[in-house]
Amino acid sequence: MTNAQFETRLKQQKIIRAINSVLIYAFLTLVALIVLYPIVYLISAAFTPGSSISNLHIVPFGNGFTFDHFQKLFQKTNYLLWFKNTLIISVGVSAATVLVCAISAYVFSRFRFPFKKGMMLSFLILQILPSFLGMIAIYVILLRIGGIDTHWGMILIYTAGNVPYNTWLVKSYVDSIPKTLDEAARIDGASNGRTFFQIILPLMKPIVTFLAISSFIGPWMEFIFAKMVMRSNAKQTLAIGLLTFVTDRKNDFTVFCAGALLVAVPFVFFFVITQNILVTSLSSGALKE
Repeated sequence: MTNAQFETRLKQQKIIRAINSVLIYAFLTLVALIVLYPIVYLISAAFTPGSSISNLHIVPFGNGFTFDHFQKLFQKTNYLLWFKNTLIISVGVSAATVLVCAISAYVFSRFRFPFKKGMMLSFLILQILPSFLGMIAIYVILLRIGGIDTHWGMILIYTAGNVPYNTWLVKSYVDSIPKTLDEAARIDGASNGRTFFQIILPLMKPIVTFLAISSFIGPWMEFIFAKMVMRSNAKQTLAIGLLTFVTDRKNDFTVFCAGALLVAVPFVFFFVITQNILVTSLSSGALKE
């Protein structure tokens, strides 16, 4: 092959690579626009004058710009109260789920007792069955123990729903922690509780962080059980409160979009913060047998 032929082939390969790069970037840009357009449209609707979104311009912010919907949320609705109620429930569910699942996973991973396999199998069966099957039973139980229209009743429901799958998830992580650490702690005279809280639990930081995040997010926009349990306006959550803007009697879709946007903003900061914590935890959680 001569130098001229080699240079010609080299130029052809560069042209092919350039065309491939342009096609890939064009495809990725198109996908990004398709994914981001509904989000941008929601943001545009939150700042658009009027109450209906059926007449919104296809170009975002094509109908003008206003802060009236946010002013209405804070001055004429109980949005801050809904936010507070949801935050209390989410924090309670996150803390309760982490505590229950971490302890139960440690017990199932480290100890032998009767019906251990049967109980783990029952967790799988409970996770497979839809939660709607137990709605009547859940309502009756909460009614008898006084949990209707209470925050702790909602925390109890969500925590119970989180336990089966998350126990399996955390148990798999605990199984990867060397048992020699437990044995060394027992030789030094540590009890099972002290071994768990001072030795095993710090090593579970990555999975506990993930569990806390996922458990915190779940209750924010859950509607079915919140509608069933919460009866008074003072105990309503964000999901129930925001729905009142888009009922048969109301058509405040732009106010609904404004409320939904305010719900999303804290989550953006929350994910940024917790993502860094999670990455740090995962990088420092490596164990060697």
